[in-house]
This record gives sequence, C-alpha cells and structure tokens, in this order.
Amino acid sequence: MEMPEQPRSRRQTRAAILTHLLQSGGSFRPPLAKAVRLSEASLSRILFDLKAEGLIEEVRRPAPYVGGPTGLVSLDRTVALAALELTGQWLGIGVGGLSGELHYTERLPLPKTVTVESVGKVFREALTLLRDWTRRRRITLAQIGITIPGLGRLSEFGNPIIPCDVGRVSDMFGELFAGVPVAFTNSVVAHATFHRCRTESYPFSDAHLFVFVGQGVAATWMDDPIEEDTLQPVELGHMVFGADGPRCRCGHHGCVEAYTSLPALAELLRTTEAELLRLGSEWVSTIPLTSRVRQELRQRLFRLGLAIGNTLNVKPCRGVVISGWPSALSEEDRKAVVDGIDACLLGGRKLAQVSLAFVPPSNGNDPQAALAFAAFRLASRGGMPAASTEAA
Repeated sequence: MEMPEQPRSRRQTRAAILTHLLQSGGSFRPPLAKAVRLSEASLSRILFDLKAEGLIEEVRRPAPYVGGPTGLVSLDRTVALAALELTGQWLGIGVGGLSGELHYTERLPLPKTVTVESVGKVFREALTLLRDWTRRRRITLAQIGITIPGLGRLSEFGNPIIPCDVGRVSDMFGELFAGVPVAFTNSVVAHATFHRCRTESYPFSDAHLFVFVGQGVAATWMDDPIEEDTLQPVELGHMVFGADGPRCRCGHHGCVEAYTSLPALAELLRTTEAELLRLGSEWVSTIPLTSRVRQELRQRLFRLGLAIGNTLNVKPCRGVVISGWPSALSEEDRKAVVDGIDACLLGGRKLAQVSLAFVPPSNGNDPQAALAFAAFRLASRGGMPAASTEAA
C-alpha cells in the first residue's frame, strides 16, 4: 500500500500501521517500517502503544532469512466488531474479528412490504439480538459497521433503494450500544473494502475505481486509506441510456442498473435472483445460454462499460476493478465491458492507459463486507476514540 511521505498526525501514523496490517494479515517489523515509512525506532514506540491498547499482538515466527526478525506483528484476535448488512431480502448481522472470522451470524428476513417503519422494526430486532448475544458473553465491541444500499450524501431526504431512516436507526444504536463507535456506509464501499482487505493479490494499491455489480450497480473511488475521504460512492448504475428502457427501482427508465443488475440478469435468464445467489459463480456453467441470450448479455455488458467509461470521463484514473456476476464470465464475454469503456469519449484504455481487473463476486456472503468495513473504520482512525480530533 502506497503511503504518504510523511504522515501528518498521530492518528494518520497509527492508521498507516493498522491498515497495512489489515491488508497484509501481518508483518515483521523491518518490512512494516519500510511500508509505512517510519524508522524502526519510531515504529517500535507506536507498536508499544498499540499493543498496550490491545489492538495488535506480536508472536514468534521463523525468521524470513538467517539472522532476520522473529516477531510477527498482526492485529489482535480478541478485538470484537459487529456488522449489519442490509440487502433486498434480509438484514444480516454478525460479530467477528479484525481478520474476518465470524463468531456469530443471523439473518432476519425483510417483510414483503418494506417501509421505513417495517425496516426500522427489523433493525430493532437485530440490535436486540446483538445486544443480548454480546452481553451473555461479556463481549465489548470496538466498532460497529452498517451497510445500506444507496446510502449517500442525499440520504437524509430518504433512501431511494430500501426505505430506511438512518437517523432513527442511529438513535437505536445510541440507546442499545452507548459509547460504541458506529459507522454507516453505502453497500458498494463495504464490498470495495472487503476486496481490498481480504483479497490476496488485490490488483491496485493506488487510486482507482471499484465497480460492484450485484443487486444494484454502483462504484466508489478508492484512494489512500488513511485519508478521511478515501471512499467516495458513485451511483453510476443510475445513468440513463434510454427513457423507453426497462423501469429501474430508482423510478427512472433505462438506467444501466435496469439492464445489468442481478435481478435484471435473473429475468433475462428466466430464473430468480435467489437462485443466482445460491449458484454463485457456478451459474455460468449451470444455466445454458442461447445465442440470442448471449448476444443480449453482451449488449448489456457494453452498456456497463459505457457507464464506467463516462465515469472516467468525469474523473480519470488509471485503474478499474469490477466485482459481481460479470467476473464469472469468460474473457470473450467480458470483452463487451472493455469495448464499452473504449467507446467513450476519453479514448478508451489505450489513450488513457486504464488497467481493468475483475475480482470474484462478494455478494451473498453477508455480513462479511460490513465486517470488513468495521475493521477498516477502526484501523483508519488509528484505533483512537471516534470523537478524537487532532490538528494536522
């Protein structure tokens, strides 16, 4: 992970160390000092504090080379986080650790008719279950992460995807989990965080665009993890390609999401979204594609590529990661996405030198994405109190 030449504050220095450990799974001191650009003496002082606070541990491991270090620094396995992930079918909840292991999971189905009130009741039930489970085991949570589809800067005016009063839900947390840091985010940010923190050999370490194609289609800009605004959601799924197109859940017609989301794919394949989630990447080999369906699929992927290319027109960057059902397709079928990007005004990947990578789908494994986001929030604030503010 590329780090700034000189972290500007104590929080940022601690965040640089914790986010590196989160993404690497552990490190010996010399390479850790090099990665975060600190002297070993400075690193040692900060590790002493982090160890005293119960955020990291150091265990003996065989030296990587003769005469090399034997103390492997990693995140403490006893730190407990809670995760809540809202999807179109249910609210997934769980308690787990910084490295992604889950100790408790539950799924509460959403009612057939979703309203702010009915979704609020499901959250109340989930938080009561979570409180009772942690109390019985005397577990103190270090961070709670909540993911909500479509959450963005205008969410105070109502969520366009699943009705949810974030302010009301936030008050529930204040009532049942007083003093525990709580962070809400858009689902795409959580899935991006999951891949960056949990995927081995994640393709990019510098600024790039992460695109998630699941129940919806969205993206987020990803940058240096110790900066406050490192994750900025982009609702590219609601670019309109034709007013006479299929109706989108946002209320418009012809959005790219209405063509390429998981529900739209299920309709094209004459199956259900639940069945596609059950099959995972196996749907490609399980569900036969006629030549007509394959052609239509490629046209829809081309639209997805156009939406990505248009996003890059607004804010160019050198890397794009795509996660979701397109990742399961053959390279020949995925080429339609590349063609769509190349057809955009910026001149495509050749002129803009954009690198494109596909990573496996991460939908259907909730609340893993929310758990990864909770871990990231704890690490990116350096493990310091949520209310802590420091001068740069």
